[in-house]
Amino acid sequence: MADSTCDLTEEIIEKYNIGIAPLTIMINGKEYRDKIDIKADEFYAILGNLEEDPTTSMPNPTKYLNIIKEAIEDGCTEILCICMSSGTSGSYQSAEIAKETFFDQNCDSSIKIHIVDSTSMSQGSGWLILKSAILREKGFNFEELIHFNETYKSNVKHFLCVDDLNHLIKSGRLTNVSALIGRILKVKPIMSMRNGKGAIVAKERGLKGVLNHYVKEFNQRNDWEVTDFIIIGYTSERTIADKLMDKIRQETEFKGEIFIMQMGVAVGTHVGLGAVSMFFIEKGHKRDGLLINEMNGITEKKNEFIHKIKNR
Repeated sequence: MADSTCDLTEEIIEKYNIGIAPLTIMINGKEYRDKIDIKADEFYAILGNLEEDPTTSMPNPTKYLNIIKEAIEDGCTEILCICMSSGTSGSYQSAEIAKETFFDQNCDSSIKIHIVDSTSMSQGSGWLILKSAILREKGFNFEELIHFNETYKSNVKHFLCVDDLNHLIKSGRLTNVSALIGRILKVKPIMSMRNGKGAIVAKERGLKGVLNHYVKEFNQRNDWEVTDFIIIGYTSERTIADKLMDKIRQETEFKGEIFIMQMGVAVGTHVGLGAVSMFFIEKGHKRDGLLINEMNGITEKKNEFIHKIKNR
């Protein structure tokens, strides 16, 4: 189970029989269910011309409870639900309430249900869900899948760059400090997750700089033993995602699968047009932040200058 912000493709959702609780999007006074009543391309085609900013609301507990009941009717006895970060939405809390309600109504049930707060946004939780489905196919049991998720969820590395930070600022998906920094920056900000919320960790000039940052950080951070696939996300510009995939193939040693997936309406409401993201598992907990990356950049430039002096 997951909420619709996992933004996995319909093909993957159907292949692995993943139950999806859709978020609700309010557009010009009308409610839409994410990916059901409105598709991503439809939404991005009108986003720039909307009179009012669209808003989203979390799946209520009833939506999760209905998925649980349907899964049990289909013969499931173990249910793993992976939700977007509790720091950005109440989706996780809704799933927990649904679980409690189910056991209140079925006190003697032997069904096993575990809810994971992924501490991720968008295809960060999607990465965990897809990995769990693959591991299940390989024979991992329920307890092993729980252990994997609770162990590695803090190692899902996010990178997200947007054209306009206003959507994230208005919705509270950025930390207060990052929101302030974002208003000051005149370049492309790159975000990651910190304590369950989005935070600006770097800034680059232009798309080329953004993609260079993604690939450089991937080479330095990637856990080569765990990352057997990468997810690249995009909102309205597929060509940007294709460029990033080509760059990864050309400039890294990664030989696994690279999935390109479009971010859905719920996520797109908060990140806007022209966004591009990347998700993989990083090794350890290497610190990431705007000041750290700025200092590293200065050090690199100094080293380059010293190298030139020595070779002349």
